[in-house]
Amino acid sequence: MLSDSEAAELLSFLTPSTRPDVKGHATEYILGLSGNRDGCRWLRSKPDLLIALFALTSDPSVAIVKDCYHILINLSADETLHQVLVTDVKVLPVLLKNLMDPEYLFSDQICTILSNLTRHEKTCKTVFKVLQEDVGLAQLVEIFCTESYNKKAKLHYLGPLLSNLTQLPDARNYILDKDRCVIQRLLPFTQFQASAVRRGGVIGTLRNCCFDYAHHEWLLSDAVDILPFLLLPLAGPEELSEEENEGLPVDLQYLPEDKKREEDPDIRKMLLEMLFLLTATKTGRQTLKEKNVYPILREFHLWEKDVHVGASCEKLVQVLIGDEPEQGMENLMEVEIPEEVEEKLKDADAKEQEELEREQKRIQEEEEEEEEKKKNSAPEGQTENNRKD
Repeated sequence: MLSDSEAAELLSFLTPSTRPDVKGHATEYILGLSGNRDGCRWLRSKPDLLIALFALTSDPSVAIVKDCYHILINLSADETLHQVLVTDVKVLPVLLKNLMDPEYLFSDQICTILSNLTRHEKTCKTVFKVLQEDVGLAQLVEIFCTESYNKKAKLHYLGPLLSNLTQLPDARNYILDKDRCVIQRLLPFTQFQASAVRRGGVIGTLRNCCFDYAHHEWLLSDAVDILPFLLLPLAGPEELSEEENEGLPVDLQYLPEDKKREEDPDIRKMLLEMLFLLTATKTGRQTLKEKNVYPILREFHLWEKDVHVGASCEKLVQVLIGDEPEQGMENLMEVEIPEEVEEKLKDADAKEQEELEREQKRIQEEEEEEEEKKKNSAPEGQTENNRKD
């Protein structure tokens, strides 16, 4: 790393009046430093350097501004720099102000930085506080739901940002406010095909909201009707019996032969986790049974190749086909588990995860072996990729 005198010289190049080529070389060098952990930790000890860099996000040179934002993305990915960026560099007011500008060129980078900064609860609370003071969560949701808000940026990373913010009760309370209709505005994005990041962010937001079981009945009611939005990405083209179709919500009946399921296994797992959370209350379990969810899950489980997602599906099915809990234990989120039992459950869960990892590895090796066999059995000069039959 640089000595103190070299760091001071580098700092002298990061001024608005420095020649653009010299300034550019300096930001390129720091960008390289920020690409590894040791470099990030060294930069953490140089707040003056970071303040000067952040000031250059308003430089006339687009290339220099781009470098500065990429450096900030790298730094914000390291949790140990969060307090420095928020407290010493004071990035939040400027980032949020620029994000509100519908003409701002680097709004996507800002969304990524804010998403990184809100992953951990401590900094998330700070971001939420400044957001509420300067902009308001309402405006952030408005921008997210307006796809053409900024013609120069896609703003997909507002999805993960909203998801991270809803780890906080105050943010969830806003999203779940029955008078604001925020949830209803977010639901269509569960099928937003243009971006898995935006889609996954919304589903993560909804999942966090489902931890508040007091709202389950409302979420499942006609006022929100969340269930079809969670089930449709899990449903495939399989033909169900007339009786099974008739029992399903209308949006899931008689799906076309070209119906495709959610491609991302992490998103599929979150959808199943949400459904599982909704079965925590008696009302939720009854609703999922009445809406005939089981056939969708049955076909999904037969189709699913990811063992972790498959295991989540199995847990959900067990709740749906199992007996109702005894009186006084209907709300599974309120059941007190003795400490020793909780430890045993954690151990069992850890062992299950290890077994799933081994199974996933075995399946992957088998698929690779099968692929290798296909290549070896192909006629000379011809592979699976260029075969024209």
